[in-house]
Amino acid sequence: MAKPRIHVINPNSNTAVTDGLADALRPLSFADGPEIVCSTLAEGPYGVESQLHVEQVKVPLRRLVESDNHSDAFIIACYSDPGLHVCREATARPVFGIAESGVLTALARGDRFGVIAIAQRSIRRHIRYLREMGLMERLAGERPLDMSVAETASGPGTLARMVAVGRDLKDKDGADVIVMGCAGMARHRAALEQELGIPVIDPTQAAATMAFGAVMFGDTAKPLPHT
Repeated sequence: MAKPRIHVINPNSNTAVTDGLADALRPLSFADGPEIVCSTLAEGPYGVESQLHVEQVKVPLRRLVESDNHSDAFIIACYSDPGLHVCREATARPVFGIAESGVLTALARGDRFGVIAIAQRSIRRHIRYLREMGLMERLAGERPLDMSVAETASGPGTLARMVAVGRDLKDKDGADVIVMGCAGMARHRAALEQELGIPVIDPTQAAATMAFGAVMFGDTAKPLPHT
C-alpha cells in the first residue's frame, strides 16, 4: 500500500516560493512518514498580493484539489488561505490553510501573537480574517515588510527587514510569538527566531504538522507499507 501523501499547493506561479516551501518542509520528512509533495499553481499570479489575486485562484485551486485522487490531505500555502472553503467543499479529505494553522499554533506558544505581513495592503485582508475567526483580542499587532512575495522568497535584504519588523512587534506591540505572514518567508524562520529570542511560526510547517496528524491518526489515516 502506498504511503500517505500530503499535497502542498503554492497558489502563485513563482517556483522560487515553491522551492522554499519544499526546503522548509524537508526536516519534517522521515522514512515511515507521509510523502510531502509541493506543487505550483501555474494559473496563479506571480504573487498573491491583493484581494483580486485571492479571488482569481479560488476556482483553479478547487479544480486541482478535486482532480487529485492520490493525496490524503492538502495544504494551501498562501497566508490569505485563498479557496480554503471551496476546496473543503470539493473533497472529503482534510484541507488546511496556512494562516489558520499558523495562528492556531501561535496561540499554543504564546499569549499574544504578532504577524509580519508582506505589505500594508495585506493587513486589512488579514485583520478581516482574524475577526472572522474571533481572535482579535490575542493579536498584538501586524506590521508590513513593504516587499513583494518574490522579494521575500529570494531578496537579499529580506531577513534584515524581517528582524527589524519582528523587533517592533515584540518590543513595541508586546508580541511573545511571531507568525510569518507569507509562504515566501519560509527560509528565514530559524534565523529570525534566533535573532528575536521568541518563537517564530512558519505557517506552512504548522499546517504540515496538522496534516500529519490527520493522515497518520485521523479518519483518513491508512496503514503504512510495513504495517
